[in-house]
Amino acid sequence: MVFAAIVAGGVGSRMNIASMPKQFLPLTGKPIIIHTLEKFLTSEKLDYIYIGVHPNWLSHMSDLLAEYKINDSRIRISNGGEDRNSTIFNIIFDIEKEFGESDEHIIVTHDSVRPFVTLKMIEENIEAALRFGACDTVIPAVDTIVVSVDGKNITDIPNRSYIYQSQTPQSFNISLLKKLYSELTDEERESLTDACKICFVRGAHVELIRGDVSNMKITTVSDYRIANAVAKEKCSDE
Repeated sequence: MVFAAIVAGGVGSRMNIASMPKQFLPLTGKPIIIHTLEKFLTSEKLDYIYIGVHPNWLSHMSDLLAEYKINDSRIRISNGGEDRNSTIFNIIFDIEKEFGESDEHIIVTHDSVRPFVTLKMIEENIEAALRFGACDTVIPAVDTIVVSVDGKNITDIPNRSYIYQSQTPQSFNISLLKKLYSELTDEERESLTDACKICFVRGAHVELIRGDVSNMKITTVSDYRIANAVAKEKCSDE
C-alpha cells in the first residue's frame, strides 16, 4: 500500500506573526495545510493520507477538515512528535497498527508548509520509492555554497554543479526506513536533519527526483509574504 505522511507537528517558532503554528495560517482564504492536503488528495495512487499534528492542535485540524468539507475516507490524523522524524515514525506506527507490517508499504513524507507541491512530484516519488526504496526531491543550487566550520572562516567552497537543495516529498519503503533507523548509533541519530539522512548514513541508495523552485517551504515571515504573492498569482491564472 502507498501512504502519504504530511508532517505538521511543528509550532512555528520562527514565524512570530500569529498565535498559531504556521501551517494553519491563511493563504488566499484557507490554511496552508489545507492547500497542501488538497494537492495530495488529487493523487489516486495514494491509499491513505496521514497528517501528523502537534497534540495541542489535533482538534483544530479536525475542525478544519469539517470547515472545508474535506471528508475523504483516506484521511487519518496522527500525533506529531518532537521533531520531523519522530512525527514520521509516529505515523508509521499508526499505519502498521491499522494495516499491519508489510515489505511492500511505501510512505511519501512531505512538509505541511510546502503548499505548492505538484501531483507530478508526488507520483514521481511514489514510482521512485517503489523502484529504489528511497528518494528525495531536489533542485540544483543556484548560489555558490560556502562551508564554514567555525562560522567565521571559509572551510570549503564545493563545486556548485554537484550541489542540490533538498525539498520534499521524500519517500521510502517503510520496512527499509525502519531497518536503517534501527541500525543508527545514538550519535548518528542526533545528527539527523531529515529522513533521507537515515538512508545516507547507512549507505543506502537515495534516488533524486527533480523538484521546482516554486515548491518552497514557508518558514519565515518573508517566506509567508512570498507564498501569498505566489498563491494570488496562481489564483488569477486559474
